[in-house]
Amino acid sequence: MRTGLFAAALAGMFVASMGVARADELIESYNAYIGQDDLYNSSNERLTLPWQVIRQDRANVHRFGIRQPGDETDGFFASARNRELAERMLSHGRIDSGAARLLLEGDVRINVQIWRGAHGDYININVD
Repeated sequence: MRTGLFAAALAGMFVASMGVARADELIESYNAYIGQDDLYNSSNERLTLPWQVIRQDRANVHRFGIRQPGDETDGFFASARNRELAERMLSHGRIDSGAARLLLEGDVRINVQIWRGAHGDYININVD
């Protein structure tokens, strides 16, 4: 009988733990200065979406060695593959419309938080 009660209690704890949501995990955060160099791609075309600017800024830092005062390095976007994910990550993350507008104008400091969530990685962007 004790074995049956123990098994029932164990099964109950297992079922209860399945309903507990996992908290999202902050992978990394960094600060960056979005300058005029970050607003144009390698073909000298003006970028028009926030994720494009984030991707170019990180390519400038990691691939081309173009850093501006205020740019910090990060480990996540050092990978070209991860930079390719910037669009999807921002679409699942957060940047308010005012911050997006300022980012697209350039000459602004930003903070980027890279998160791992139950539905994949995402980024949140704040303008300082």
